[in-house]
Amino acid sequence: MLVLTKTVPYYSFKTGIHFLSTKSTVTNDNRWFRLAFYVHITSSLAVLTIGLLQWLPVVARLGAHLHRTLGKFYIFGILAFAAPSGFVLAHFANGGLVAQVAFLLQAVLWWFATLQAYRSARRRLWPQHVAWMLRSYAITLAALSLRGESYLFYYCLHTKPIETYLTVAWLSWVGNLLLLELLLQTGLLRFFLQTHLPQLKPHE
Repeated sequence: MLVLTKTVPYYSFKTGIHFLSTKSTVTNDNRWFRLAFYVHITSSLAVLTIGLLQWLPVVARLGAHLHRTLGKFYIFGILAFAAPSGFVLAHFANGGLVAQVAFLLQAVLWWFATLQAYRSARRRLWPQHVAWMLRSYAITLAALSLRGESYLFYYCLHTKPIETYLTVAWLSWVGNLLLLELLLQTGLLRFFLQTHLPQLKPHE
């Protein structure tokens, strides 16, 4: 709901709204930036929602078909729209090279993790599929992490705006991945894997 309320105002297609107000006139008038921006906010909201639905017990109860269908939309949304548009937007990132590299790497790893999740599902390697999908969704959740961490750094730790931005540009997705890998490697997600693997296997 937070992301939705932040996204809807952009569909007025005005340039003085929230994030767009931080961009120069030259950037806002760049057709590639504008196209990538609207593709990104639309597809990212969609895959964020679809990924959330996959965690709901009702999806598991409705069977593997629904899980696979939602998964296909999630994977296609990232591979075809969300990650490529994020890659384009990274070139226009505020904060110079440090932020640009952060968002470029995020887009590349997002695309790669999602592709690996798809390939492992095609090979019926279900533990690997779940692990890669979790990595993919950890990066998807960077949209929420970035906003939450920005609030924490700016209002609680009183960092300067540019310091906040450059920090969360990296921490929002690297932090998510590090936390997830810790949970995976220590086996703390074993219960999740064991309870979700049966629903991922296609019926013979």
